[in-house]
Amino acid sequence: MSNEIKRITGLLVIEAVNSNPNGDPDRESDPRQRPNGLGEISPVSFKRKLRDLLEDVDSPFFKELPKDYSGNADSYRILESRGRDRVAIAKEMGDVKAKDFDQKKFLESKFVKKYWDARVFGNTFLEEGANKGFIKTGTVQVGVGVSLLPISIVRHTNTNKAGVQEGKNQGMAPLAFRVVEHGVYIMPFFVNPNYAAKTGCTAKDIELLKILIPHAYDLTKSAIRPDVRLRHAWWVEHKNVLGSCPDYKLFEALTPEPPKRNDNVQEPSTSWNNYTDKTELPPDLKEKVETCVDLM
Repeated sequence: MSNEIKRITGLLVIEAVNSNPNGDPDRESDPRQRPNGLGEISPVSFKRKLRDLLEDVDSPFFKELPKDYSGNADSYRILESRGRDRVAIAKEMGDVKAKDFDQKKFLESKFVKKYWDARVFGNTFLEEGANKGFIKTGTVQVGVGVSLLPISIVRHTNTNKAGVQEGKNQGMAPLAFRVVEHGVYIMPFFVNPNYAAKTGCTAKDIELLKILIPHAYDLTKSAIRPDVRLRHAWWVEHKNVLGSCPDYKLFEALTPEPPKRNDNVQEPSTSWNNYTDKTELPPDLKEKVETCVDLM
């Protein structure tokens, strides 16, 4: 494996079928939706799936990882795990937390060598006082996922025959079941080698990201998110670290086309067949990049 991190432009094509791909806590966990009706998936939501996959070191998935990872779990821990104690994290920083921040000392610290997500995505923990010297922007950035068409949200009441409250025969959770009938979302992501030396990110860390992405939804299903399909996970490697092709041209070329209507009215889709799929880059763009592969 090369130690060089490549400049990567990525695009996820995500299909939600009777599922809530990302609940909005400000709207009682309704699927995220913009005022114009388009659905959203937050970057935090997608990165959470990757973190959850890697954090469960006892899972079959983790044990099936290449030995470089599964046999070295202490180097692939998750910093931003659920319920982390920030005081405990501060103690882990040890003398690296000093005001006279030393980048070399930081990169050699146990903290950097331990947490995969901090090396890859950056972190939001170390932002106060003396810690302002620490890099917060990671080598990998994930953009907002936005649906190509407006989404239709279905809301039902969940019931529990056994009862959820003492003295009642039946429990109800009014409108607790909130799902997108059908939606296709586009989510960009970027690997920027320019920040790798500041976070301690390695080519091996990026290779692990490449392994994790295809399993992000299939191996993290839930009752409210049973059928979210990663149709494509495009991984486009540039010919140089500065980028050999504009990102937006790659996105335009790989984004499925929604159905067109003469009256310009956008209605929610009902199935994947409503879209015209894109399965490769056109020749003029293909020659501008090193490789373009679909991780799926």
